[in-house]
Amino acid sequence: MVTSTKFYLGIDISKSWFDASVLKVLDHQKQPMLTEQFANTKNGFIAFKKWLDEQGVPFNENTFVVIENTGIYHRPFWEFCTNHNLPLHIGNAARIKWSLGITRGKNDQIDSRRLCTYCYKQCDELKATSALDPVFMQLKDLMTSRTRLVTQLQSTKSYIKELLCTNDKALMKTLEKAHKAAIQGIEKSIVEIEKAINGLIVSDEKINNNFELIKSIPGIGAMTAIYLICCTNNFANKPSGKQLASYAGVAPFEYSSGSSVKGRSRVNKMANKELKRLLHMCAVSSIRYSSEMKDYFERKKAEGKAGLSIVNAIKNKLILRVVAVINKQEKYVDNYQKAA
Repeated sequence: MVTSTKFYLGIDISKSWFDASVLKVLDHQKQPMLTEQFANTKNGFIAFKKWLDEQGVPFNENTFVVIENTGIYHRPFWEFCTNHNLPLHIGNAARIKWSLGITRGKNDQIDSRRLCTYCYKQCDELKATSALDPVFMQLKDLMTSRTRLVTQLQSTKSYIKELLCTNDKALMKTLEKAHKAAIQGIEKSIVEIEKAINGLIVSDEKINNNFELIKSIPGIGAMTAIYLICCTNNFANKPSGKQLASYAGVAPFEYSSGSSVKGRSRVNKMANKELKRLLHMCAVSSIRYSSEMKDYFERKKAEGKAGLSIVNAIKNKLILRVVAVINKQEKYVDNYQKAA
């Protein structure tokens, strides 16, 4: 008789260490869960691998690991799983927390055990995250740095404009002169980061190909295309149009319950706000320069639709076109313009 053995791991990662819990399931019978703590360093991963070998954990499809997205602290572990062909799912912290139901108390060890339980219960629905791509991570870090610098630049410029309302002209000139060097420095840094971003895109054929495909859609610019690539891990997991629209916060959801609650469909506040902002700018641009979107906006406006509601529908259309060109691996063809 052939026995089946599966291993499920939950890893709670922090800056200095990570707690690992492993659950062995032998012929559908759960064994006692084991937990150990390791340093989030090179030596710590050596000790972690030795511990896995001692527990008989195989580095193949019979093992599945779940960790939370911690920003940058989980990257060494992601690299470890990539190098050792260990199936890994990087989950959204909010989704994992809500799936656990009502819980009381927490620490690193308890969190790792909860992640291990989540891995065991949800393994059939969870998809393995793609392997760590160093070029992609560099691109993501550069885009994050650019976004922060742009925010700082806009904040500083807004402050300078507010100074124009003051009556003390001498103080205004002093502060304006003091901030001038900072503004020029930030602008120079943004230009240098954009050069590095363009260099990375050109150096990677897959990223560059998807970048050109997305840019072929009227209304979508270079920065939005790059941001979409960063958010989707270069579309490695092939998200559907509805999934990406939901992530961007532009997909409307029904709001009703029985016969008493009948609200209008609306978007959810849980979304990537930066992506939603970029898509809004793209939608406004497409209304201005794309005859199709301009006609669509005017037609819906004449029907009595609210302006922002129409803009949201255009954002949804842009997302669906992005997914379509990526799936087909063909540039966007403006059939509306051809017919005109």
